[in-house]
Amino acid sequence: MVALSSCSVTKYVPDGKYLLNKVKLVSDDKRVHADSLKSYLRQTPNTGVFGAWKLQVNIYSLSGPDTTKRINRLLRKMGDAPEIYDSTLTIESCQQMTRALNNEGFYSAQVTYEEVYKRPKRVNVIYHIHSGEPYLLRNYRVDIEHPILRFVASDPKQSYVHSGENFSIENLDRERGLVAERMRERGYYFFEKDFISYSADSALNSRQVDVTMRLSNALQQSSDSLKDKVFSTYIVNRVFFYSIDDASSTKRPDTIFTDTIDDGRYVVAYSKRSLLRPKVMIGNCAIKPGELYNDHDVERTYELLNSLGPVRYSNISFRETAPGELTCYIVLTPNKRMTFQVEAEGTYSAGDWGVEVGAGYTHRNIFRGAEALSINAKAAYEWRQAGSNAMEFGGDIALKFPTALVPFLKAEKKQRMVTSTAIKFNYNYQLRPGEYNRTIAGAGIQYRWQGRNSRFSHTLDLVEFNYVYLPWVSASFREHFMGSTSILRYSYEDHFIMRIGYSGYNSNFRASQPLRNYRVIRYNIETAGNLLQGICAAANAKKDDDGAYLVGNIRFSQYVKADFEFTYYQIFNKSHRLVYHVQLGVGYPYGNASSLPFEKRYFAGGATGVRGWAARTLGPGTYRSQGGKIDVNNQTGDINLQLNVEYRAKLFWKIHGALFVDAGNIWTIRDYEAQPGGAFKWDSFYKEIALAYGAGLRLDFDYFVFRVDYGVKLYDPSLTGSDKWRRRPTWKNDMAFHFAINYPF
Repeated sequence: MVALSSCSVTKYVPDGKYLLNKVKLVSDDKRVHADSLKSYLRQTPNTGVFGAWKLQVNIYSLSGPDTTKRINRLLRKMGDAPEIYDSTLTIESCQQMTRALNNEGFYSAQVTYEEVYKRPKRVNVIYHIHSGEPYLLRNYRVDIEHPILRFVASDPKQSYVHSGENFSIENLDRERGLVAERMRERGYYFFEKDFISYSADSALNSRQVDVTMRLSNALQQSSDSLKDKVFSTYIVNRVFFYSIDDASSTKRPDTIFTDTIDDGRYVVAYSKRSLLRPKVMIGNCAIKPGELYNDHDVERTYELLNSLGPVRYSNISFRETAPGELTCYIVLTPNKRMTFQVEAEGTYSAGDWGVEVGAGYTHRNIFRGAEALSINAKAAYEWRQAGSNAMEFGGDIALKFPTALVPFLKAEKKQRMVTSTAIKFNYNYQLRPGEYNRTIAGAGIQYRWQGRNSRFSHTLDLVEFNYVYLPWVSASFREHFMGSTSILRYSYEDHFIMRIGYSGYNSNFRASQPLRNYRVIRYNIETAGNLLQGICAAANAKKDDDGAYLVGNIRFSQYVKADFEFTYYQIFNKSHRLVYHVQLGVGYPYGNASSLPFEKRYFAGGATGVRGWAARTLGPGTYRSQGGKIDVNNQTGDINLQLNVEYRAKLFWKIHGALFVDAGNIWTIRDYEAQPGGAFKWDSFYKEIALAYGAGLRLDFDYFVFRVDYGVKLYDPSLTGSDKWRRRPTWKNDMAFHFAINYPF
């Protein structure tokens, strides 16, 4: 680091030239946010770590002038060349920002710049934005004779243009696009926004503008045949489906294929075998023969078809085949039918290292209806500090259908969103010598549906069964964890879970605006055992010694659980961002259960929690494990709170850095004897929130991220008095390293 910082960032700045060091935008009007104009800058400085240290330029400067040497080429590839200041680009930036302000109604705007030269060979540029008073839209009217177009364009409820607002060229252009879109949704296939224009009239020195929408001169002066075409509605007479390896083929699809399936409305053409069954293609096509053309139907069809696993991508086009009629051509490019994957990873849990290997197989079109069959298997081995080593084997099978398998649900309603139904089975066997052998088997039915633009998605676990069977438990384990006072006794007895759950996802991220701040919300609620409780109560079923109902001599779980997660991404530029994260969760056992199943309880610490603690070593509350050992079984809870703030910055090449502050803990709903100090209490829980801080490195390859985080305890609620504040943290007790894949949130 010393060598990097000492290497001059101006090493490769030629004499007489300057490194663009900083750029600042200053606005004299609160109505104009300077940050909103940054996208119009034609030259920006090299990014700096934590906003100052130009590490990537330092790395570039370590290279020598001889580019034939591999090391010099590598250093230049990993670093960034210094941004040499160009005053002509600064002038262009002023012009671009002025034009942008004009488009928002600030026609008196001026953007000037100031150069502040620093030594050695550096310059800072300050842009001064003087907006002036804006022009306002006084009156807005539509002067168009065509009744449908006049009605569409005059609807104030669906308009970007309103009297009293700034005279914005951008909003007027958006209004043209909106009107054209709504016309095309009414069957006017050849209508385009360029057929609409505006005239504007402004009284002298009034800064008020009267705007009139009318047909463009080009359209008014065009031939009658073009006008008739533009203002004629079109119906779709037929829809053709084709599968082709190259969707960019210049040949017309109907000249390539000879074998067809034709029902008079839909035609499926193929050479040997169609990609999908005709019923599946038609069911995922919102374009209906005999109905008016509609832009929305085209967009919906793209979404439905591209969501199918066997379809790599699709292309939809139309051709006028008769007056007032269009023929639709849908070309599907096939995806790979089958994929195989093998993976291996190292694990670290409760102080024990291990290795896990897995293999997976997926068939995206098993029955030629876009049904996806996936089969996965895994095996794990763990070297334990105490006792014999442990092993685990398992696998799962899932069959996913590209539709909602719901009786009596009409096809039109299914096409309103992307839906799927999955039937799942899983099996897991755990062999832990000296403790227990355990088998976990499960099955379930899951529905998923997704709204437009993928911003909303929903998952409904209609029913899920899980059976936990322990054929053998050691005497010592039974004594420590299955005694009458142990909250985990139920988790290590044979038990049955029948649950229903719903989870949702929402994000306002836009791929077209990757530098725009956005948020992600996840939420989940599930419940188990209520139906079984009702049936057992009505049938006066058998109970065990604790008064719990049994189904086939097996106790079943009964609980409700809810989770909420909120993440906000504050993006400064492509290399710097702040991420805020909040996670809340509550699980409540009742009726047939005195505690949540172990697999449904929360734990704290670890790579995605409060990173000053190793996984499963924090909480609940002020609880502290005996002898300083990791107590996986008792360090669990029913309530979870987690707060995180993380600053992320690109350092160089694929390497990113992070600084973070974490807070949180877990608590139990009830006061359990085996977890003293773990119960949640309103008057003291805030004193039991653990704090940690730290730094991390990430190796970001876009398709996956490998990260290392180093966390340090700041406030430890399990200690007493002034020891809670870790002013002098020790390596052994107050620090933790975490190795993980992908970002924590």
